[in-house]
Amino acid sequence: MSTKTITINPITRLEGHGKIEIFLNEEGNVENAYFQVPELRGFEKFCEGRKAEDMPIITTRICGVCPVAHHFASTKALDAAFNVDPPSAAKKLRELMYAGYVIYDHTLHFYYLGGPDFIVGPDAPPEKRNILGVIEKAGMDVAKEVIKHRAYGQQITAILGGKATHPVCGLPGGISKPLSEDNRQEIEKMAVSCLKFAKLTLKIFHDIVLGNPKYVDMIKSDAYTMKTYYMGLVDENNKVNFYDGKIRVVYPSGGEFLKFEPRDYLTHIGEHVEEWTYAKFPFLKQVGWKGFVGGSDSGIYRVGPLGRLNVSEGMATPLAQEEYEVMYKTLGGKPVHGTLAFHWARLIELLYATERALELVRDPEITSTNVRNKPGEPGEGVGVVEAARGTLYHHYVLDKDALIKDVNLIVATTNNYPAICMSIRDAAKALIHGENVSEGLLNRVEMAFRAYDPCLACATHFAVGQMPLQLSVYDHNRKLLKTLVR
Repeated sequence: MSTKTITINPITRLEGHGKIEIFLNEEGNVENAYFQVPELRGFEKFCEGRKAEDMPIITTRICGVCPVAHHFASTKALDAAFNVDPPSAAKKLRELMYAGYVIYDHTLHFYYLGGPDFIVGPDAPPEKRNILGVIEKAGMDVAKEVIKHRAYGQQITAILGGKATHPVCGLPGGISKPLSEDNRQEIEKMAVSCLKFAKLTLKIFHDIVLGNPKYVDMIKSDAYTMKTYYMGLVDENNKVNFYDGKIRVVYPSGGEFLKFEPRDYLTHIGEHVEEWTYAKFPFLKQVGWKGFVGGSDSGIYRVGPLGRLNVSEGMATPLAQEEYEVMYKTLGGKPVHGTLAFHWARLIELLYATERALELVRDPEITSTNVRNKPGEPGEGVGVVEAARGTLYHHYVLDKDALIKDVNLIVATTNNYPAICMSIRDAAKALIHGENVSEGLLNRVEMAFRAYDPCLACATHFAVGQMPLQLSVYDHNRKLLKTLVR
């Protein structure tokens, strides 16, 4: 059948580079849509032969948005590879720094990347759908709070990690320095302020998004709904934990499907490849790769804020738990399959991160000077954390001289990649009918991937040096009708 093609290149308000190809039939309805990642990541290969202790520094350079996640996934992989368990205080300092990372990352996504679609509106002019439009709509006072508290999150990571963006504190067996009392007090003050900011952000979400019936209907709509498995780290009580725990997977219906130790991930996760993209497609081995379809017969799963909340049995802090209960009551119970609900889940996690930061910074052990245990002999190790975007795996094999023999990374966006492709396709099919496709309509298609907060520099890695925009429109005979270039 003859088709015409709509190309969105580059997609916008995300980290990295990607494009969407939408194929229409003669009637102008969507036949299929592809989310292509035209970047090649080479980190696994060029890490071979490096000193093991350099890995937490090297891998932070995969991405400037989520370096803390890579830093501690790498450090935890070295803990396992050198068969050493860090002291309790070191684990708490790592988790405290991680809370700071989640605070600045989730703040960034809501106000700068995903939030403009709701605060300003999905059909607003593109020049308004950004942080400046958010400031105009929410007010300058809110803008000042956003800037201040994103900076607080980075200051917390800088105090504990040595640098705000590319931390250097993680070592096999612990952390490089203890926390002084002066710095503890400084972090506590920032965490108290961040808690107030998280409450303010949720109030904005309730007032502007949940207070608008059209937005609630959009979150619940078939265009943005997809039933899949879900995956995430949980603590011993099956509560959300970003830093440590077991990996839990639930069925699309919500019951537990799997629960396993991070070191056993290869038993449960396979990776499928397609010729039209550089990113891989993970799937649950026990179910199998069945193509780009949802449901319990397909091994595709989702990670990230909504995935973590769906696999958990609640939040480990009281205010986040209250909001968790409100979300599921409002959206019809667990699990929630609405892709746009990722945004609400992300703000619940922002609240949890601030509460958890306060718990940790007020823990008497947090200023202990016992922050490192001696590593053992080199071997093999897996480290897993919950990056802002979802479950992140680092797997290293070391030789007898503690040099890297083999590396495997499965990052959050890679875990979500099959579902992102399906979400874009399903949104395009539901929203596009006919050849007169508006910019606002294409933005609604982009909203299907933006909810995942994808980080394509993590999923792949290649610097193109520019951000070109080319949109080509073809007629049903594949004749080029128009090309728009930025």
